[in-house]
Amino acid sequence: MTLPFLDNPVKAEQLDPFAEDFLADPYPGHALLREAGPVVRLERYGIWAMARYQQVYDSLRDADTFCSSAGVGISNFHQEEPWRQPSLLLEADPPAHTGVRSVVNRVLSKRALEVLRSSFERKAEAVVESALAKGSIDGFTDLGRLFPMQVFPDAVGIKDPDRSMLLPYGEMAFNAFGPQNALFEKSMENVGEVSAWIGTQCLRESLTDDGLGAQVHAAAEAGEITPEQAPLLVRSLLTAGVDTTVHGLGHALYNLARNPGQWQLLREDPTLGRAALDEAVRLESPVQTFFRTTTREVQVEGTTIPQDQKVLLFLAAANRDPDRWEEPECYDIRRDTRGHVGFGAGIHMCVGQMLARLEADVLFTVLARKESTLELEAEPTIRLNNTLRGYASIPLRITPN
Repeated sequence: MTLPFLDNPVKAEQLDPFAEDFLADPYPGHALLREAGPVVRLERYGIWAMARYQQVYDSLRDADTFCSSAGVGISNFHQEEPWRQPSLLLEADPPAHTGVRSVVNRVLSKRALEVLRSSFERKAEAVVESALAKGSIDGFTDLGRLFPMQVFPDAVGIKDPDRSMLLPYGEMAFNAFGPQNALFEKSMENVGEVSAWIGTQCLRESLTDDGLGAQVHAAAEAGEITPEQAPLLVRSLLTAGVDTTVHGLGHALYNLARNPGQWQLLREDPTLGRAALDEAVRLESPVQTFFRTTTREVQVEGTTIPQDQKVLLFLAAANRDPDRWEEPECYDIRRDTRGHVGFGAGIHMCVGQMLARLEADVLFTVLARKESTLELEAEPTIRLNNTLRGYASIPLRITPN
């Protein structure tokens, strides 16, 4: 196969999934990886890769064999020091993972988050009205990024009115899951300042009494977790709750604008707002990849992967696997998306998914009820990241009907 970003035919084993040309258009490479087999050895990094749905899904659900505690990036914590203290959720396995996960599951349960709906709706109304007044907007800046940045920090309970460090922190964290390439180095330029600000916001005294962060600290006061664990869990909220939601909403806006029939479906039935996000997450996968590490020698469809090996799981490739999805490259908000791995699967499934779905439900319901038109004025600009797929801008025109 000849890929559009390469001059000559290439084998799957030769692909560099962290090269900027691959990140700009990963889908041809994903297809090549799926075609190559259930497991591929990527020569450049000496790692294993899986891109077919069944192997990705099964590996995500087998934490005993494919662990997270050695890091969910390319670095192997068994062999090198992580750049920051590992996440108690994303980079931990049972039994250490179990107790802290139960606390966060309770704090971020669908039922618990419903109390936020009315305040989210008020802010969504203001954001959408502002967009309608402008007409020509940047869908990423004026909707996809603006709305989560207005509601999420307040929901967590961050007192500091300047939340500008949240997005650079996410950019840094997700770039760090890949190799130390130019994207990584660029995002780490202000690592000290950004990390210090994030650390301060996770402390109890930096948080309001009625936010999600205070609930995490209350669990420490009740003895469910330790006082040292509480700030790290709040940090996990900040990592999981911003970038993936921002880019998920951006992908949904882009696909609704380029598919007028889908936008019309949402206008006719505003309750499809959550479905609009889930289908965008399946189709575009804001989190493109995550690593696991083998805890033992394991056989996968006839291929032996030794113990303590890094395995790169292509979530985005699995979400477009034609053996799993009918017309996988089509955006259809009526699709049954159950089983997609855009939020992961198994015990490490994304803790922030319910909050992301609430934000999408609220924002797209408001948009649909305005009965506005939504049109793509130009193709979006991709923002490159070693792990995330999202936009720097989405030129849209939104007008009241």
